[in-house]
Amino acid sequence: MNTRQLTELAQQLRVDSVRASAAAGSGHPTSSMSAADLMAVLLAHHMRYDFDRPAHPGNDRFVLSKGHASPLLYAAYKAVGAINDTELLTFRRLGSRLEGHPTPRRLPWVETATGSLGQGLPVGVGIALAGKRLDRTGYRVWVLCGDSELAEGSVWEAAEHAGYEHLDNLTAIVDINRLGQRGPTRHGHDLKAYARRFQAFGWHTVEIDGHDIDAVDRAYEEALSTAGQPTVILARTLKGKGVASVQDREGMHGKPLPDAEEAIAELGGVRDLRVEVPHPPPSRLLHSVGPGDADLPRYEIGDEVATRDAYGKALAAVGTARGNVVALDGEVSDSTRSEFFAKEHPDRFFECYIAEQQLVATSVGMATRGWVPYACTFAAFLTRAYDFVRMASISGAGINLVGSHAGVAIGQDGPSQMGLEDLAMFRAIHGSTVLYPCDANQTAKLVAEMAGLDGIRYLRTSRGGTPVIYSPTEEFPVGGSKVLRASGEDRLTVVAAGVTLHEALKAAELLDSEGVQARVIDLYSVKPVDRRTLREAADATGCLLTVEDHREEGGIGDAVLDAFTDSRPVPRLVRLAVRTMPGSASPAEQLHAAGIDAETIAAAARLLVETAVVR
Repeated sequence: MNTRQLTELAQQLRVDSVRASAAAGSGHPTSSMSAADLMAVLLAHHMRYDFDRPAHPGNDRFVLSKGHASPLLYAAYKAVGAINDTELLTFRRLGSRLEGHPTPRRLPWVETATGSLGQGLPVGVGIALAGKRLDRTGYRVWVLCGDSELAEGSVWEAAEHAGYEHLDNLTAIVDINRLGQRGPTRHGHDLKAYARRFQAFGWHTVEIDGHDIDAVDRAYEEALSTAGQPTVILARTLKGKGVASVQDREGMHGKPLPDAEEAIAELGGVRDLRVEVPHPPPSRLLHSVGPGDADLPRYEIGDEVATRDAYGKALAAVGTARGNVVALDGEVSDSTRSEFFAKEHPDRFFECYIAEQQLVATSVGMATRGWVPYACTFAAFLTRAYDFVRMASISGAGINLVGSHAGVAIGQDGPSQMGLEDLAMFRAIHGSTVLYPCDANQTAKLVAEMAGLDGIRYLRTSRGGTPVIYSPTEEFPVGGSKVLRASGEDRLTVVAAGVTLHEALKAAELLDSEGVQARVIDLYSVKPVDRRTLREAADATGCLLTVEDHREEGGIGDAVLDAFTDSRPVPRLVRLAVRTMPGSASPAEQLHAAGIDAETIAAAARLLVETAVVR
């Protein structure tokens, strides 16, 4: 297309953005209109993509980080023939694929869900890393950002990581239209302010008038020819470009235009141009999945082994069996034991440093390319990345997250290092799986099981050694549990997982010596929970006692209650959990102070049984 044709295409994108938002009665047309020239030139001249084969390994990848500008994206889909005009005008309607913010669950051409600003570039970095170090098919990653989202710290985690990794296959396009939701952005149209920041992280910067078609075209060519650095194109634009009543005006964010028909006429009317997007060259993926039968480490019953150690060794074994498994760590691999994978598979290990948002975003980006990521850091630090986990679920991403050093059982490091909210956090994620193993063989089996699951998978590991109680041949299906002690004389059931499972077994021994029989259930699958076994235990014993190295809210106790939410009678239930603010102490002292050690469990069990007898 020549300059005149590209200008017409950009006007069509603006018109269709206005039309879609007007039909919906909501949306962000002005944010779409500012970036129309940038999108038109990218589609027609520089992006290589086969819309009939969105999974083509050679396709360039496009991420709309400013996800509220979805009318522009859908207008572009119409221009390339991926959707028709009728569907365009279903924008934001019930049942439409064209949601207010795009998601890959609905549309095969969308890489990742956006809308929570500051996430597109971090995920784009993950995709670019996969392209550079794993896929090696030559695709480029284009990320369209808004200027408002550059206030997010996650953007600068991404910028530093991209510069450090020399991702010259990544181009960020920043639509600097000066206006945010409630007024001007921090730096307005000061392109040099943004340039200095990106340059500090090792990026090649290009500053342009974002409405000058030829300048935009040259900027993309410059990005394609830049080696050894990611490129950012800083484009000065006007929000609502082309319609005098809204152009560069405050107060128009997130609203359809006041008079859509008049605006469409001012933009030159409805058009129906079609764009032939350049196709990618023939490509093939280089990695193989493998049979998936890992030669997992085996541990002898009675050994003392930390589940974090078992995680690292099992992950290395899974990586040997499955060529599509990658491991990522937040600069704590010597503690999380991801270092075992790094030593055996250095080409598939990625150090994300102390940048947990980028850690999760990189995992999401790699998952979009068919890789199976395991990302690990301390359980407490995953709280920083929770919004990325939430958005990963919306994307339908399949990622494995592992939180080590969980609970007060870590000991002297104190509360800042203790993951005490993680089970609740991950249980709340739509479609998630939450696993909490108590010994090394169980951990190894669950690590291997995770590779074949869908959605967000979370595994909680512990710092200190715990006794191996299961044989290496034992199986642990997700959604199951293990009944470790049971008899026809059981007076109550103790439900625990991880560290507290061992305390529960000790407590059961104490109670047994006093003539009180207690059933013990290992609830290693916290979500989905084993409802059948819990209900059977409740029917048999009448009393349940849950114990967890976690806050009371949202953890094992609440998971157990979920088994009784179908109007069936709820058994007598006592929950032991961490209710105080811990300090520094030995692991044993921490468990006792929190009231989740064997002695306290036994005391609570006695009281529960005595109270039941009185009643």
